[in-house]
Amino acid sequence: MMRRRPCGSTECGIGRRIFLGGSILGVSGLGHLLTSRSAIASQVKAGGRRVLNIFLHGGVSQLETWDPKPGTDTGGPFRAIETTVPGLRISELLPYTARQMHRLSIVRSLDTRNGDHARGVTEMTTGRSRMPGVEHPHLGAVAARSLMADDFPLPGHILIRSSPGGRNVESEFHSAAWLGPRYASMALYDANPPKFEDRPGEITEDADARRDGVRQRANERFRLRRRTAETEAYDFSFSQARELLANRHVFEVSRESAADQERYGSSQFGRHCLLARRLLEHGVPYVQVNHADYDTHHENFDFHIEQLGEFDQPFAQLVADLAERGLLSDTLICVMSEFGRTPKINRTYGRDHWGTAWSVLLGGAAIQPGAVIGRTNANGTEVTDRVVDHGHIFHTILRGVGVDSLGEFEVGGRTFPIADPARQAIAELLS
Repeated sequence: MMRRRPCGSTECGIGRRIFLGGSILGVSGLGHLLTSRSAIASQVKAGGRRVLNIFLHGGVSQLETWDPKPGTDTGGPFRAIETTVPGLRISELLPYTARQMHRLSIVRSLDTRNGDHARGVTEMTTGRSRMPGVEHPHLGAVAARSLMADDFPLPGHILIRSSPGGRNVESEFHSAAWLGPRYASMALYDANPPKFEDRPGEITEDADARRDGVRQRANERFRLRRRTAETEAYDFSFSQARELLANRHVFEVSRESAADQERYGSSQFGRHCLLARRLLEHGVPYVQVNHADYDTHHENFDFHIEQLGEFDQPFAQLVADLAERGLLSDTLICVMSEFGRTPKINRTYGRDHWGTAWSVLLGGAAIQPGAVIGRTNANGTEVTDRVVDHGHIFHTILRGVGVDSLGEFEVGGRTFPIADPARQAIAELLS
């Protein structure tokens, strides 16, 4: 449906130009053609861990979600409701999620000292402070490099989002940086599969195989004299394209049962969540689902009724399904934004950008269920216990899926820290 845009500023537009991120090209490991379905099945049976990141673009309000302050000068009109964790309350706008809180945890003490959309997105998804001229790999690229087997036939870093609608897409936000384009994101728009092209009918399977044999021989002769990262990337992309064709069923959310499609609802976000479940079930190590329009400089409360009304039920259903299907113990869930919203309510009943005291939701894998880390003061204007930032969250996500976030990647004979060495995981949140 057509939405009113809560913010018409240039800065707001930049914040929503999200994320194709690159391509499915690769720089290392020429993909072996294999029996794809059995390869995926073996990945899942091996207990490979995965990350699901729900990114609420624009800056969701912590006061209308995870850290409500009813009855205060900043609290707004909504109540706080009980959850399945005794003593833990969240906003009444999230009644379905409240029933899943025994599987989830909240970090209420983020202080990222940032109110800029682009910088906030970059810092939350790379775990590093943004610096001009310096590029770090996106969380999805790090997770794919760390968790994906060399012979995994699908992209390891998939973004599910709505179509950009003519707006520019900022590729750097899902960049793999020095990890190489193999680990950059592949985007799926509006819950649709990639646009596959079948072999033309006049070309037989045998003719196609002979043609591919000629291509491979020519490539091999070329590599003997001019082996470069670009030639390997091209060869890998060609092989992976063939694997995508062989596994096109993985991306078709329409294959899910009518009952499941009804449970997730008819909204685009509901279909995105169902597609995310399907990808995670097929072993994709990093899936990100975007949900936008949280930049509520005016009519904050009306916008959050609308946006969270669309978010709440499908998200809670996804958490419940992952748990019931035995996937939650190996899937780390994160719900994040680029920042929160100001406790002060402005004259147009909005909340502005706020990076001083806000919240992130985590759960699954090695995250302690039902925990609350940190606290803010009575009206949410400052953190009073356990200050953390984007770097701590990044380390915690990686540690939660078994990655040594204090370790290093070796790329091209050089070593790079996996995460910001000046930060570390939130130890008390990990089991």
